[in-house]
Amino acid sequence: MSYPGTKPAVSNRTTTSFSQPSIPLTPELDVDPQGSIGALVKDATTHVSTLVRAEIELAKLEIMASAKQGIVGAVFFILAGVIGLFSLFFMFFFFADLLDIWLPRWSASLITWGVMLVMVGGLVFLGIKKVKKIGKPERTIASLQTTATTLKAAATHPAPDTKA
Repeated sequence: MSYPGTKPAVSNRTTTSFSQPSIPLTPELDVDPQGSIGALVKDATTHVSTLVRAEIELAKLEIMASAKQGIVGAVFFILAGVIGLFSLFFMFFFFADLLDIWLPRWSASLITWGVMLVMVGGLVFLGIKKVKKIGKPERTIASLQTTATTLKAAATHPAPDTKA
């Protein structure tokens, strides 16, 4: 989509693995220095709208990347649960019978149960480690801070008088 007074611009965003259209961040504008206040306000509104859409797109991309890391962590939790449940039924009896050759039955069962809990604990540890790697969207936060700083600076500096 192109706005009146604009030329199509090539996006300066890097490509990602997502197949979403990119918003051009720096369109080439035909700005009339003697333009009316209304035209300037319209241009400013267009730029702010484009900036907001670009910020939202960046946030979506970062959240998707973080969600993938969360899914990997959740898979480890699911694996820990499945192995824990099935192992209690099948492996428990095997190891208990094996240890029963050298130890009393009760101690063989207790040792087997402890080994299974250690395995489940290890998988839970791996899941927690993966989930903790999920970070906040650093690029979006930095971009929003830059935008806020720029807008504050623009608000504190009066516009030059174009009447001559």
